[in-house]
Amino acid sequence: MKSISLPFVAKLALVLLSIIMLGYLAVIGKTLLSPLFFSLLMAFLLLPLANFLERKLKFRRTISSITAVTVMIVFLYSILYFLANQLSELWADWPLLVKEVTTAFHDIQLWISKTFQINTNKQRIYLTDGLEKSLATSAVVIGTTLLTLSSSLLFLAFTILFTFFILNYRSLLFRFLTTVFAEEHKTKVSEIVKEIQRIIRKYVTGLFLQMVIVSSLMMITLSLLGVKYAILLGLIAGIFNIIPYLGISTALLIGTLITFATAGASQALFVVFVFIGVHTLDGNILMPLVVGSKVKINALFAFIGIIIGEMVWGISGMFLCIPYLAMLKIIFEKVEGLKPW
Repeated sequence: MKSISLPFVAKLALVLLSIIMLGYLAVIGKTLLSPLFFSLLMAFLLLPLANFLERKLKFRRTISSITAVTVMIVFLYSILYFLANQLSELWADWPLLVKEVTTAFHDIQLWISKTFQINTNKQRIYLTDGLEKSLATSAVVIGTTLLTLSSSLLFLAFTILFTFFILNYRSLLFRFLTTVFAEEHKTKVSEIVKEIQRIIRKYVTGLFLQMVIVSSLMMITLSLLGVKYAILLGLIAGIFNIIPYLGISTALLIGTLITFATAGASQALFVVFVFIGVHTLDGNILMPLVVGSKVKINALFAFIGIIIGEMVWGISGMFLCIPYLAMLKIIFEKVEGLKPW
C-alpha cells in the first residue's frame, strides 16, 4: 500500500485530536480505568509469588492467583489497621487538640489586633460571616465526604477483582498482545511486555522499600526527640511520600499541625527540620538508589505528569502517572517511529 505524506499541520491536528479523545475517555472512564491500571501494577508485583506457587508448590493457576491476592489483602489490611490504631490514640486526645488550637487562635487574634489595628470584634465578624457561608455548604461537604468514602471502597473492590483476573488470565492476555500485531512485530512486542514487567515490578518494590525506610527514619528520629505520635507521623510521611514531590509537603503540613497542637511551637519546629532532613536524604540518596535507577523519567515531565494525573484521576492519578510514564518510555524506545517522543 502506498504511504500518504501528510503536511505538518495535519499531523499536529491528528495528534492533538488523539490526545483530546484519550483524555476524554480517561475522564469518563475513571471508575473503571483507575482501579484497572492500579491492578496491573499490583499484578506485576505479585507475579513472582504466583509463579512460585505454580512451579514450586504445584498450585493451580486459579488457586495461586487467589493466594497472591489474599497476601495483598492481608498486607493492606495490616497497614490500615495499624494506622487506625494510631488515629484512635489521636482521637482520644482530641479535646486537648481543640484546647491548644483555641489558645493559639486567641494568640493570633491578639497579634493581628496589635499589628494591623483590627480589633477582635471585627475579626469575630469576619469569622462569623465565613462560618455562616461554610455552614450553608455543610450538606455539600458531607455529601462529598460520603461519596469519596464510597468511591474508595468501590476502588478497592475493583482493584482486588481486577488483580485476580489479570493474574488468572495472564497467559491469555499475553497471547492476545503478541497476536494482535503483525507477525514481524511479535518478537518486539514480547520484548516490550517482558521489559515493562521487569521495570514496573522493580519500581513498585523500590517504592515500597522507600516508604518503609522513610517511615522508619521518621519514627526513630521523632521518638528520640520525644515528639508525641511519632509513629503516626512517621507512617503518614512514608505513605504520603509515595506521591512524588507533593506528598511530602502534605505530610509536613499535617505533622506540623498535630505537633503544634500537642506540644507547642518549639517541637513543631523540630518536626519541620526532621521532615526537611529526611526528605533531603530521601531525594538525594534513597530515591536514586532504590527507585530512580529503575524508572528514569525527566523531572520536568514527571512533575507535569503528576499535575495532569491529579486533574484526570485525583490522588490515584498522581501515583499512577510515574510508572505509566515509564511504560510509555519503554514502548517509545522500542518503536522506531516513536523514539523522538
